Amino acid sequence: MSMELKGKVIQLLPPQTGMGKKGPWKKQEFIVETQSQYPKKVCLSVWGDKIDQFGIAVGDQVNVSVDLESREYNGRWYTEARAWKVEKSGGSSPVVDPIGEEPFTNAAPASADDLPF
Repeated sequence: MSMELKGKVIQLLPPQTGMGKKGPWKKQEFIVETQSQYPKKVCLSVWGDKIDQFGIAVGDQVNVSVDLESREYNGRWYTEARAWKVEKSGGSSPVVDPIGEEPFTNAAPASADDLPF
């Protein structure tokens, strides 16, 4: 499932590395706070070379394309929000979203024929 998230990067967590079945891996998590009437904090992960490619920093205003995925391990389910695209919008200057705008939107554009019933 893909969606978009807009907000401000408020924290970068230390990179993590390890060895998996397919070889070494690297990931970094970062926290984005949405810019809506009721701001939410969301932990997102970036894997591999995209860590350096995205080059995000605390204070950046970003529009992040996210894939959500859940996996089962030993009878428990774990969900990850993996960023696959990050666009910076205006550096660290604030972006004002209309009050009440949902922070998550479907990646697919809505057509005029889409009705909620």
